[in-house]
Order: sequence, then C-alpha cells, then structure tokens
Amino acid sequence: MSAELVAAIPALLVVLALCLGGLTAATAQARAHEAATTAARLLARGAPESDAHRHVGLSLAGARLAVIRADGLLCARVEHTHRLLGLPLAVEARSCALDSGW
Repeated sequence: MSAELVAAIPALLVVLALCLGGLTAATAQARAHEAATTAARLLARGAPESDAHRHVGLSLAGARLAVIRADGLLCARVEHTHRLLGLPLAVEARSCALDSGW
C-alpha cells in the first residue's frame, strides 16, 4: 500500500500544480477583459489615451493596449503573456464601446 502511495504523490502534485496554474490563467484572462472594457469606456468618453494605458498597466502588469477605431466603434485590445508552469501563455481580451467622437 505505501509503495502505491509514494508513486501517486508526484502525480497528485503535478495535477495540483496544473489546477493552480489554470486558476491563475483564468484570473489573468478576467483581468485582461476588465482592463479592456474599462479602457474602451475611458477612451469613448474622451479620456486621454495615456489614462487608458495607465489603467491597463495597473490592472495587469506587462499588458499591452491596442486601440482600434472603425465604423463608429472604439475597440480596446489588451494582450498579455502569462507564465503557466514556466511556459508562456498568450492572454488576449477585446472590448468595444460606441465612439462618441470627442
């Protein structure tokens, strides 16, 4: 019985590490989505682009913001590279708001 337990512990630790890594990746995705939504709203209301970049940087360290204006919409895309067990995982979120034209 103890030999099976000793063999199972490393597998259990790997599964636990993957689960925790998945939770941190999901949190990074949620933060990227929130940052993109807030950035799109800020820019649509006429705030300077530097405010949107600052908010994205505070929400998710190392994230990049791209702003796209087309067809009356203002879209903010947030890109971030999240590390999952040492491997890079691309996280991206996009949100749009009506461009008020201010």
